Amino acid sequence: QVQLVESGGGSVQAGGSLRLSCAGSGVSGFFMAWFRQLPGKEKEGVAFIGSLGSFGSAAYADFVKGRFTISKDNVKNMLYLQMNSLKAEDTAMYYCAAGSIYGPDWSQRGMYDYWGQGTQVTVSS
Repeated sequence: QVQLVESGGGSVQAGGSLRLSCAGSGVSGFFMAWFRQLPGKEKEGVAFIGSLGSFGSAAYADFVKGRFTISKDNVKNMLYLQMNSLKAEDTAMYYCAAGSIYGPDWSQRGMYDYWGQGTQVTVSS
């Protein structure tokens, strides 16, 4: 059974950093991603990483390129999101997601079968 549990969220000032973690069980061989949901908005893709390798096959939304880094530890079944140079507009609930069937667009929510409960990130300006 697949289970995803996020942690590491919190409050930080603009320009600061946070590292989100997602502990996964049953996700061996899955590709994974981070999504976020701003108040009143739908979930949007933040970063994606393929099923093989810790830094391989990564992709990012334009609004986080150069600031966020996704990685995973396949031995520990952990997914990470290092977030640097945070902005107030990064304030959102962040979710990790896992899927097994690739599609043409990693940022489409329908590509993911499993979701965590989310961790809140608040950035004050």
